[in-house]
Amino acid sequence: MPVKFRLTVFIHMSDDYIIMNYKEVIIMGQIKVTPCDIEGLYIIEPTVHGDNRGYFMETYNQNDMHEAGLDMVFVQDNQSSSTKGVLRGLHFQKEFPQGKLVRVIKGSVFDVAVDLRAGSKTYGKWFGVELTEENKKQFYISEGFAHGFLVLSDEAEFCYKVTDFYHPGDEGGLAWNDPSIGIEWPQLVGEYPGNANPSGYKLEDGTPLNFSEKDTKWDTLENTFKFK
Repeated sequence: MPVKFRLTVFIHMSDDYIIMNYKEVIIMGQIKVTPCDIEGLYIIEPTVHGDNRGYFMETYNQNDMHEAGLDMVFVQDNQSSSTKGVLRGLHFQKEFPQGKLVRVIKGSVFDVAVDLRAGSKTYGKWFGVELTEENKKQFYISEGFAHGFLVLSDEAEFCYKVTDFYHPGDEGGLAWNDPSIGIEWPQLVGEYPGNANPSGYKLEDGTPLNFSEKDTKWDTLENTFKFK
């Protein structure tokens, strides 16, 4: 039987402590599922069994996820490798939206989802979480969100399971630095130039941001796609 309780988590951001009042925490056999304040987003923490040989953990268990109310079916697994300062996003598929279960197996990234569901009480709001090889947290992002991440470590390997296949020509995007959304990317220094061009930004240690060309051309929330 799942164990349920409420949890308040303190997150340090911009020299102020912001209380993130998570909803009901659900602990299954090997997995803890924590719904975020934005409906459709979940922090997932597997139980890690370690000893002097190393560790073992279940990174996904369909039965546990179903008991937590997550009935998604994954059809594809992806993996990427990136260096420090790489920012990928913010991406989504319009006609074939994807739910994503993401995690980091090497390094550290700041992972972000933005609500693009028209009529949602949290439309245009964002949630971010640091995923690292040490904390082994996972982040589930339901359909209807834009998603992206910033690499904070020298290298990062990023893995994700998706609920629909990649469809060329169906990809949409959202400007990563849209001031109307106000994502607080950690370690980032720079001023908004009026578009998604990252050339005026860098990390605190001087590392320049590294983007694909298409990610420098996405538009702001006001002018981007909305999920119905």
